[in-house]
Amino acid sequence: QLQLVESGGGLVQAGGSLRLSCAASGRTFNRYAMGWFRQAPGKEREFVAGISWSGGSTSYADSVKGRFTISRDNAKNTVYLQMNSLRPEDTAVYYCAAAHTQYAGSYRYEYAYWGQGTQVTVSS
Repeated sequence: QLQLVESGGGLVQAGGSLRLSCAASGRTFNRYAMGWFRQAPGKEREFVAGISWSGGSTSYADSVKGRFTISRDNAKNTVYLQMNSLRPEDTAVYYCAAAHTQYAGSYRYEYAYWGQGTQVTVSS
């Protein structure tokens, strides 16, 4: 069992930055690939970024490549999403998720555990 709690969301102007954190409970955090997803009003939840359980492999949605960076600190049971050059279209609830696999996929069904989400709002 893994419990996930996101933090770091908020309101930011276009071009600004935010760093999201996701703290996980459980002693086997380093055996889970982690992902960030987001869901805007009226839209499907979509993959944003993923990281392998060692942190050595990452993947990103095309829409955030070059602007967002996912990282993890297994000693702190925490995964991060650094978001730079934010755009109004990045506005969404951001969710952290864990998959009991080595590498992170981009499909929601691959992830067994989800956080409650944190709101990110980017004003123009």
